[in-house]
Formats: sequence, C-alpha cells, structure tokens
Amino acid sequence: MSRQISDLSDATTAERQSWMATLAKAAVADLERAWTDLASPPGFTRLRPAETGLVMVRGRISGSGQPFNLGEMTMTRAAVRIENGPTGFGHVAGRSTRHAELAALFDALLQDPARHEALMAAVIRPLADKAAAAKTRKAAEVAATKVDFFTLVRGEN
Repeated sequence: MSRQISDLSDATTAERQSWMATLAKAAVADLERAWTDLASPPGFTRLRPAETGLVMVRGRISGSGQPFNLGEMTMTRAAVRIENGPTGFGHVAGRSTRHAELAALFDALLQDPARHEALMAAVIRPLADKAAAAKTRKAAEVAATKVDFFTLVRGEN
C-alpha cells in the first residue's frame, strides 16, 4: 500500500483524473499504436482481468435538483500492476476489454516518475489535442445549423 501512495506523490488527483479520462475516451486504435510504439513495453500482471458489467447512470433535475436514476450503461474495467511498479486502473464505457486493459497499463506507467513526462508528451497530450479538435469540429457543425428565433411585439400589449 505504501508503494502505491508514494507512486502517486508526483501526480495530483486532478492530474490523474485528467489522464484517466483522456485514456477512457481515446480510440482503442490510438492506444494500441501508442503501446506498440513504446521502446520497451514492461511486463505486467493482471490483478483484475478486464470484465464487463452495468453501472447505474444518475442525473439531476435541472442539473442541480433532485437526483434520479437515468438508466444503466455498459462499462468495462481492468486492473494491472507493471513489473516492479505501480498499479493501474482502467474504466471505459462499452465492452472493449482491450481498451480497459490499455487504459490501466498507461495509468500504471504514468505513475512511474521515470516515464511520466515522456508519456504525457507522447501519448496523453496528443490524445487530448485530438479530442479537443474533434469537439471543436463538432461544435462548428452544430453551430452551422443554428436557427435564431425572435418575436415581434405588435402594439403596446
């Protein structure tokens, strides 16, 4: 347990949440390419082989009101430990066991101070940039179809 805590000392919780979200939303092909591009991929142990199940998605009325159960969604999770290193976890929407395992592997590698900065530059930042570009492109497509409605008032009523 103390090894895991010391491994996280260099990464704040917010940083880790950010890279885990990026890994979870990335395309499996991009993660697979990044894994094969590693100079020396480490050996690892599957602590929790990837497994698929359902999670309850909750919402809130008007975004801040009473919570309610929106429905269930499929999710896959995995946990790995790299050789002589930290434990990584992957949680992804859908049924892709390989995606969950790759997310867990990169989570573990990113906790290693010797690999952290190189992986941030080579994997996480490009994936985040790609996601931001896709979001901007989609927003532009949606904005092109925007219709502004206005009402003319007649008289003084």
